[in-house]
Amino acid sequence: MKNLSTALSALALIGVLVLFGMHFSKNDKKTATESNTKTSVETFNSTGKIAYVNIDSLEANYLYLKTEKKKFEKRQADMMAELERSAQQIQNDYIAMQRKMQAGTLTPAEKDAGEKRLMQMDESYRTRKDALQVQLVKEQDEFNKKLQAELDAFLAEYNKDKKFDYILSYSKGGSIMFANKSLDITEDVLKGMNTRNPVVNEAEKKNK
Repeated sequence: MKNLSTALSALALIGVLVLFGMHFSKNDKKTATESNTKTSVETFNSTGKIAYVNIDSLEANYLYLKTEKKKFEKRQADMMAELERSAQQIQNDYIAMQRKMQAGTLTPAEKDAGEKRLMQMDESYRTRKDALQVQLVKEQDEFNKKLQAELDAFLAEYNKDKKFDYILSYSKGGSIMFANKSLDITEDVLKGMNTRNPVVNEAEKKNK
């Protein structure tokens, strides 16, 4: 029955995936020198050639992302519940067989058949667990790519009028140590992206 404990403990291995841990980061290039820092800052402020999006704020306030995150968490919870039911069934069958063995009511043939069945259940459990893990990772990866594409498309359209040379990403603890608030376009980006999904937005408002 060694595999029984393996099956029961394997539940912990599925873990809790980090949901929608999206970092739309881009490599920064250090081009300013100490001699022209003042001039560069003045240029940023006066021309608006550089802007940034606060990714932490985007993740917290983009309604479509919040809605999809809830759906993802629901699917994850359903998968966990399925695995827990399977593990519980294996445990129950194992306990029932042990009781029969202790009571002397289980024939050798029945014992062999019972052990074989438990092994098959354990194998099915582990196969299903692996499949669900792969599915969750795939769903997360696909959504991250979709979200990145949506952000890129929006910024490309947004920048037709704004004419920024660079739109950077900023997040607490990221590679950018300080960001001038005057260069923050997060509010504009959130407003624009939230209006792109009106149906999702209405559903989100009703859930608040």
